[in-house]
Amino acid sequence: MGMFSLSDVQAAIREQGVDGWLLYDFRKSNVLAERVLGLDKKTSRRWAYFIPQEGTPRKLVHRIETGVLDALPGDKRIYLKWSEFEEGMAALVAGSKKIAMEYAPRNGNPYISRVDGGTIELIRSFGVEVVSSGDLIQLFEAVWDDEQIAMHLEASKVTDAAYAVAWKTIANDINTHGHSDELRVQRAILDHFEAHNLTTYSPPIVGVNAHSGDPHFETGSLPDTIIREGDFVLVDLWGKLDKPRAVYSDLTRTGYVGTIVPEKYTKVFQVVAAARDAAIRYVEEAFAAGRRVEGYEVDDACREVIEKAGYGPYYVHRTGHNIGQEVHGNGAHIDNLETHETRALIPRTCFSIEPGIYLEEFGVRSEIDVLIHPDGRVEVTGGALQTEIVPILAQ
Repeated sequence: MGMFSLSDVQAAIREQGVDGWLLYDFRKSNVLAERVLGLDKKTSRRWAYFIPQEGTPRKLVHRIETGVLDALPGDKRIYLKWSEFEEGMAALVAGSKKIAMEYAPRNGNPYISRVDGGTIELIRSFGVEVVSSGDLIQLFEAVWDDEQIAMHLEASKVTDAAYAVAWKTIANDINTHGHSDELRVQRAILDHFEAHNLTTYSPPIVGVNAHSGDPHFETGSLPDTIIREGDFVLVDLWGKLDKPRAVYSDLTRTGYVGTIVPEKYTKVFQVVAAARDAAIRYVEEAFAAGRRVEGYEVDDACREVIEKAGYGPYYVHRTGHNIGQEVHGNGAHIDNLETHETRALIPRTCFSIEPGIYLEEFGVRSEIDVLIHPDGRVEVTGGALQTEIVPILAQ
């Protein structure tokens, strides 16, 4: 999201069919409101900003932080006492019947549900209906500008190249010492990131054998980190350029420490890859036809392939997540498992497709990113699709 544009936001509010959008925050509990408005100030008191369908926005700020919204258009009201805060909130939404806030019914989408229940109660007490701002948030927080698209594509080259580093580290270690180590491979990837100006909030996952069967395995958390010939290895990595407003690239691939991959691994991989490709195809066909496509539909299309192959119980997470300045962003997710995602996939957003099958002995995940270009073109980023498990010692 670039500079806050009142006319763009009001046009979207009208399209949503609500009377306005109430953005409220207390001590960065609603980072989405800050991002939409382009604010980056440390505040210690509650503030609110109401954007009506048309006309002048209204601000509510505390007596000792009166300047917090001065960069934004609108009429300012100042409160000091709690009773004045409540009166001020009533004045902000006066005349409205239905407004949007960062709320999701029954907390069905925790990425959006950032306003506390008591504040929602307060607004409802004025006779105003509160609906979710999820689609508005996606338009004004999850959408990337041209610079962010370029930063994602640049980061994707580095994340893609990290796999050659990982496989080579394992192969060299095996050939030299007879074994490698999860933490050594993780370190090699982080060194590669650093050399190419990539940063990450959390180090990559390098999981050997049973560790790969834990979708959120934390490398180094268990004592057995040794990688030997005949082992199966999963590498999940994510990074973004070390620049303001940069956005992530997030990929997962798998390898086998040998020259010929055993069938027990390839059999599962082929199901996962087919599910991944079905999800990509579903998105491509929807955009080619100009049809609205919602996140849950893509999850269903992907999950169906794994369920038909008999591995349904071993696919224990959603198909994908929105990607933004955080690796798990706030736009539409590819999800009908953990949440029922009815937000549409829209141009200038990016999301992962990452089906997985997690068995006791090993787990396979194949993750790519899908970027929807401004013209609706669908691009898979992060290099070529993995079509087979990498035979690490044959590289």
